[in-house]
Amino acid sequence: MAHIPQGETSVLELLPFKTALEDAMQPSAQYDGNRWLYVPNHYSEYRYILGTRGKRPLICMGINPSTAAPDALDNTLKSVERIALHNGYDSFLMFNVYAQRATDPDAMERTCNPVLHRENLEAFRYLLSLNPQPDIWAAWGAIIEKRSYLAQCLLDQIRAGQDFHARWFTAGPISKKGHPHHPLYLRKDAALDPFDPEAYCRDILGQE
Repeated sequence: MAHIPQGETSVLELLPFKTALEDAMQPSAQYDGNRWLYVPNHYSEYRYILGTRGKRPLICMGINPSTAAPDALDNTLKSVERIALHNGYDSFLMFNVYAQRATDPDAMERTCNPVLHRENLEAFRYLLSLNPQPDIWAAWGAIIEKRSYLAQCLLDQIRAGQDFHARWFTAGPISKKGHPHHPLYLRKDAALDPFDPEAYCRDILGQE
């Protein structure tokens, strides 16, 4: 089923990322915790991280989560996993510019919840810390145009990536407007190409 947000995330009692991560590290009766990293570790109105555990993960960055969960990946995340494995990674970690679940990006809240963004940024910094030089796949597509706050959220995440000397990549053709390709409908053998996130923010999004 599609996920339609029940309301503004500002009215929710959000789990801080560190608390949600501690919970996710505990054994789960719902899925194999040795295989999956799922934060929070239950289905909710927001999601910080969903992915598989490994020694060489590829961080894939989309715009916002939909309905996917451990052992119940949607077509987008199935594509993410296939392409990560094809390019030599042993796992994937799905992260999003904004953490609110919405199958239709038009249903995302109109204004940024600064608390949700702050905790999501903590989640991203955690992912970056898992490798000496993390690799990030820019995969948000033109959906970043749906809300004005998404560009600033992304810029904050790019700056965090600089602190960890992250390498950025894309897969598939860049759109006419300059956006990286969304994972859905990519070939399973799509190669990763270098991507300059600072130039993208400056030249495409107008963010310095």
